[in-house]
Amino acid sequence: MKIFIINGPNLDMLGLREPEIYGADTMESINREIAEYCKGVGVEPEFYQSNSEGGLIDIIHSARGNADGIVINAGAYTHYSIAIRDAIAAVELPCVEVHLSNVHKREEFRHKSMLSAVCTGVICGFGKKVYRLAIDALSL
Repeated sequence: MKIFIINGPNLDMLGLREPEIYGADTMESINREIAEYCKGVGVEPEFYQSNSEGGLIDIIHSARGNADGIVINAGAYTHYSIAIRDAIAAVELPCVEVHLSNVHKREEFRHKSMLSAVCTGVICGFGKKVYRLAIDALSL
């Protein structure tokens, strides 16, 4: 099973950006942990990160025919990108939306997701564990 792990804007700044909210781990260290976890559960991960909306859409489109599922942390695009929502719907793959922080305990604008309605599920608030939980959900 192949899963695309897609991260959006500012996630390349993990470890530096608001560590009290997002933790001290970098995206590289989280990806290494995810890759190691995937080995143990028979999943082949493919990692992507883009700070641009169009870049994320291109990655999502490329998943069709190349992946069995998607784990996406679209960052701030979660809250207003209809284009990313439409891309997820178009590829017709199971997709899990993830967030390191509990977006429902944060600013009100973070409470609404444009993506949730086209995703298989949403996992938030468990830090870097959200990626493992999403991989488990997709590989069951």
